[in-house]
Amino acid sequence: MSEFDELFGSHRVMVILRGLSSSQAVAAACRAWDAGVQLLEVPIGAAEQVAALAAVVAAGNERGKVVGAGTVVAVQQIQAAVDAGASYTVAPGFDPDVLAESLAAGMPHLPGVATPTEVQHARNAGCRWVKVFPAGIVGPAWFRAINGPFPDMRYVATGGINIPAAKDFLAAGAQVVAFGSAATDPAMSDELMDLISTMHPA
Repeated sequence: MSEFDELFGSHRVMVILRGLSSSQAVAAACRAWDAGVQLLEVPIGAAEQVAALAAVVAAGNERGKVVGAGTVVAVQQIQAAVDAGASYTVAPGFDPDVLAESLAAGMPHLPGVATPTEVQHARNAGCRWVKVFPAGIVGPAWFRAINGPFPDMRYVATGGINIPAAKDFLAAGAQVVAFGSAATDPAMSDELMDLISTMHPA
């Protein structure tokens, strides 16, 4: 069983808190948690974003939530993710060195893919979960097609997906749909809550 099977469980929505200050990120994280979201990622592509990750991790610890570090594209970023308390790392592409460094640090890694070749490379490297980016461009049909040759892989659809389109991606074979700006706007909280309630009815 993949560590992501345990980390993600049956949850099917992830929120990505990109480009926010520490206080904004914590506020957005709390709104997401209140809406029923369990999976959060804070990108650290820029060094100044690490503080926001650490702040969200601290807020998540108070609620028993885990938080991932996103946009991890260099091995040098792994230690920053560790120091901030991230539970896993995420990248927009597949880099064996980043994968190995993250695993060595005790964090499962979710590499990005957009082609069958990249899925195959990730699979051969031991990954069973991958991030499909940019999912909004490849579309739901990509997921239907890729499940044929790689039925044992699990996919997180990320990039350019709005909340109304989520069900199309999930129905096509994505296990998780990730939202960025589509879910961090306070006005979207009710829409996000409605989506989650339809997937996990009380």
